[in-house]
Amino acid sequence: MVWREWIDSQLDEVRGAGRWRHNRAFDGYGPVGRVGAAAVVSFASNDYLGLSAHPVVVAAAGAAAARWGTGATASRLIVGTRPVHEELEAEIADWTGTDAALVFSSGYTANVGVMATFGGPDVTVFSDELNHASIIDGCRLSRSSIRVYRHCDASHLDGLLIDAATSAPGGRRLVVTDSVFSMDGDVAPLVELTRVCARHDALLVVDDAHAVLDGHRAVPAAGEGPDVVRVGTLSKALGALGGWVAGSTPAVDLLVNRARSFIFTTGLSPADAAAALAALRVVRSPEGDGLVGRLRAAIDRVRPGHPSPIIPIVLGGEDRAVDAAAALLERGLLVPAVRPPTVPAGTSRLRVAMSAAHTDEDIDRLQEALAGLGVTP
Repeated sequence: MVWREWIDSQLDEVRGAGRWRHNRAFDGYGPVGRVGAAAVVSFASNDYLGLSAHPVVVAAAGAAAARWGTGATASRLIVGTRPVHEELEAEIADWTGTDAALVFSSGYTANVGVMATFGGPDVTVFSDELNHASIIDGCRLSRSSIRVYRHCDASHLDGLLIDAATSAPGGRRLVVTDSVFSMDGDVAPLVELTRVCARHDALLVVDDAHAVLDGHRAVPAAGEGPDVVRVGTLSKALGALGGWVAGSTPAVDLLVNRARSFIFTTGLSPADAAAALAALRVVRSPEGDGLVGRLRAAIDRVRPGHPSPIIPIVLGGEDRAVDAAAALLERGLLVPAVRPPTVPAGTSRLRVAMSAAHTDEDIDRLQEALAGLGVTP
């Protein structure tokens, strides 16, 4: 009974704070579907290029399942690696201009694996204050000394690195940042960060999970700057599932041999790997260029010049954000309310996620509904 009482008290605490959450089924294909009996258009997913429903991507997943079955059946180092995993890793390495790549079962496990592998008691990690939870958890698991620098502030980072060189000489240093931040949709100053890391001989880890537009990956190629490890996901712009890490061959080899979140879990399913590979090939084709252009145009219709598909509409109070999301749902538009602890108190918001799959009519409906609520994107 002690544990049941504790669980009940924790749930009461969540309810009392007005932050109760529950899963909501979206029965959809691309951005169009149903929530319960209501037909809706989703502005909530990270399917930025609409590739989750692309016929080539869907067909690739089906063909892989027919050839290799539904699961990898073991960890990658046992018998969980299929030819499609290696093909995907080679494609990612070529795409990112790196020597090698490694596919994980999720972007979360990729970040945890990188931070726990390259961190340690003799490492100081410098982390942007708005980094994703997976990076934060990886920092904690790394057993490193952690210093947090002000959001996107390369000068503050530089000062912290100078201080660390004085107070802890001889230790290794690692800087980690999202390239595109998931709640504000702003972009890290990657060029400035690479310069700072080069001056201090710091490893730079960049999480490209939400990177999809031109300029989001502005990090020098190998040999032109600091050591860089790139982390990304297969589950957002590529519309599949999984995560990846790309970098030098020795860095990837170390992850294969030391990253517990890679070693001790079943490999990514062949269907997901094949879907991601097909999606990546679309992205790298002229069709992909067209999809990125459509996404850019869709963003500009809602908030001209905004640097990413993630458009935050900060409303302040939690109740206001929740009420606005409910009112939009009544109008057939699925836009999530994001509130603490995901974002700081007083910054609750609507998080509008744009996709190349949205039609002009979808965007017109969104703009009209927001205007009807007196909300400015």
